[in-house]
Amino acid sequence: MTSPPTKSRAVVWFTRDLRLHDNPTLEAASRSADEVIPLFVLDPRLRHSGANRHRYLHGCLHDLRANLRSLGGDLIVRHGEPVSEVLRLARAAHAEHVVVSSDVSAYAQDRWRKLSAACQGARVSLIGVDSHYVVPAGQITPAGSDHYKVFTPYWRAWAEQPWRSPARLPRRINVPSDVDPGNLPEVPAADGRGAPAGETAARRRMDHWLRRGVAGYGDRHDDLAGDATSRLSADLHFGTLSALELAGRARQAEGGETFLRQLCWRDFHAQVTAAFPEMPYRDYRPRQQAWRDDPGALAAWKAGMTGYPIIDAGMRQLAAEGFMHNRARLLTASFLTKNLGIHWTQGARHFFDLLTDGDVSNNSGNWQWVAGTGNDTRPNRRFNPLRQAHRFDPDGSYVRRYVPELAAIEGGAVHEPWKLAHPPRYAAPLVDVPDARN
Repeated sequence: MTSPPTKSRAVVWFTRDLRLHDNPTLEAASRSADEVIPLFVLDPRLRHSGANRHRYLHGCLHDLRANLRSLGGDLIVRHGEPVSEVLRLARAAHAEHVVVSSDVSAYAQDRWRKLSAACQGARVSLIGVDSHYVVPAGQITPAGSDHYKVFTPYWRAWAEQPWRSPARLPRRINVPSDVDPGNLPEVPAADGRGAPAGETAARRRMDHWLRRGVAGYGDRHDDLAGDATSRLSADLHFGTLSALELAGRARQAEGGETFLRQLCWRDFHAQVTAAFPEMPYRDYRPRQQAWRDDPGALAAWKAGMTGYPIIDAGMRQLAAEGFMHNRARLLTASFLTKNLGIHWTQGARHFFDLLTDGDVSNNSGNWQWVAGTGNDTRPNRRFNPLRQAHRFDPDGSYVRRYVPELAAIEGGAVHEPWKLAHPPRYAAPLVDVPDARN
């Protein structure tokens, strides 16, 4: 039996904050103890929840370990039920504290309750920190409610809210020498899908975006072919970038307010989910609507074979890249729920299976917004796919990029191939929608 260490120790449990810069969890652990044990627990129950996210996660963990080692530390890796593994390590290492960032999903809230009870039973101090959002869920609330139900008043309150000071980057991380670091899973060979994972690459992307992309975001963010979006959503989901740091720098950048508003939407959906954890599977505002059960139409939508090129291009981009342009996300979701009449949970589940940036609150919040069951003040809103196609992909470049059977059709005619004198072999439209000009 080993004797207790002479120095105080804290376990810092990384969850969705896989970075060193502006990491309040790591800072709190460094302040509370002489030695810090950076830990990540791979939960085998989540192994099959999104192959693209797991591929990205493994890359993030390898980068995090390398960055910790550059400061004299290491990333300790364990496999198993997370709360059990955290407590097992804390006991074995004689740690006095466990530090972890709070989160909003039902899974995270249940994990916190279990961890709190386990730490209390083991007489280990549990320190909760907010690190995932610019403004933590629940920090700002309207009179008479525990959360904002409409975005615009939330945006006004959010923009006026004082933000926390960024956490300092540790100069050195002292990890006990008697703790086995454990093994990381291998990163699958690059398949050309997505960008390099981890904080190192994420910070390069952020710097490039703030220098060259954000100024034109307000004018170009809906340009489907131009793809003038930040591509930082996966980095924000895994916490390889600090949302606070990104928002602070965007606030100072020329033309940054439109992008800042998108970061506010992320916080908005988080505070709704924190108050309504059933958001991923239950209508936030039930609608008096008969949803259709149509497995054939659902399968065609998933495969990108609806007969509407703009919809099919979006679905094929998702399948090929684990990513979809935000405007395409709106159009494909509207088509499934408003044109096909299929319940939003079917689409949200498919998105969550494939998206590298799949985020519980953002994914379900956006799907419910489009479906009219969420926080949209116009629940009957629908997007005409033809009108939207001609507006946001006027020359058809986005469609031709992802729907090769239509690649020979020039210009905007690609959006309505059934009107051609000699239509190509392509899926027939699943449903009729009004002509784009009417």
